[in-house]
Amino acid sequence: MNTHADWFYTDCPTIEQHWVDQGRSHQDTLTKPPGSLGRLEQIAIEFCGWQSTLSPECERVQISVFAADHGIAQQGVSAFPPAVTAQMVQNFLAGGAAISVLSRHLNAEFHVVNCGVATALADAPTLVNKPIAQGTQDFSFEPAMTELQCHAALALGAQQICNSQLFIGGEMGIGNTSAASAILSLLLNQPSGVTVGPGTGLQHEGITHKQDLIGRAIEHHKPNIRGALDVLRCVGGFEIAALVGAYIQSAQRGIPVLVDGFITTAAALVAVRLNPSTRPWLMFSHQSAEPAHQLALSAMDAVPILSLEMRLGEGSGAAMAVPVIQNALRLHNGMATFQQAGVSQ
Repeated sequence: MNTHADWFYTDCPTIEQHWVDQGRSHQDTLTKPPGSLGRLEQIAIEFCGWQSTLSPECERVQISVFAADHGIAQQGVSAFPPAVTAQMVQNFLAGGAAISVLSRHLNAEFHVVNCGVATALADAPTLVNKPIAQGTQDFSFEPAMTELQCHAALALGAQQICNSQLFIGGEMGIGNTSAASAILSLLLNQPSGVTVGPGTGLQHEGITHKQDLIGRAIEHHKPNIRGALDVLRCVGGFEIAALVGAYIQSAQRGIPVLVDGFITTAAALVAVRLNPSTRPWLMFSHQSAEPAHQLALSAMDAVPILSLEMRLGEGSGAAMAVPVIQNALRLHNGMATFQQAGVSQ
């Protein structure tokens, strides 16, 4: 990892168009009508560009779940109490959560990163236990984190990137849909009525309260916002900042990223605003049921692979998309060409 203070501004590698073109040409030689595999063809072509090869692979997958608590969670913005963050981390570590199950079946390199859970967590083999603080401050009336804490969270995320063929970042933190909504409002200049949804399952009254609270928070912070880094510092979370750092570092190392749902897409938007050269290394896994997710996807011209009405988070939607990617590459690498099969083109 780069060690200078502003490492996240360093350009990511340029994808060689030669390999993209070669991948597209190869798809056109396979025994099928051109374009008949739809998005699967484009997935394979993108991997050719990312890996600079005509025979791309996606067998070594890294899944890192970043966890932290949020001060704003004390304001009743979630259907679950803040204590659930630590309880769910224990569930991840015990193998009982959705992302734990999916990671096992993908044979993924899996770990959880404690970026700032309010409850002290005992060390465990798959836990990176490096809390920056016991949760962020309540951003409804003060910045969520200091500049030093924000940089530390970015660096913590970057430090997790291993030598994989695909990186997936998950998240856990009661209150983090509030942070994601505030991020989108500030980056996209949208009111909280557009960006705030039910999150973990709020009903009408709870959503209205959440919209009002975040609307006031946005107006409070606006005068101090000069760019994406200020947005992240003022209304983000430690786990969201870690995701931003992980996404940028993964792209800087030439490892494609599969973005999960609403919160991780908000983190991806911050990453792209901080470092636009990150964008070509991002693939988007699914369309979340959270209403503003499409807004965030559109801001990056992103078309997700799946639409399953999921809104769980954790990286679960991205993990569901991995077999689709793997099959796209198996078809690209394994199908016969017209010439090999003796089929008229």
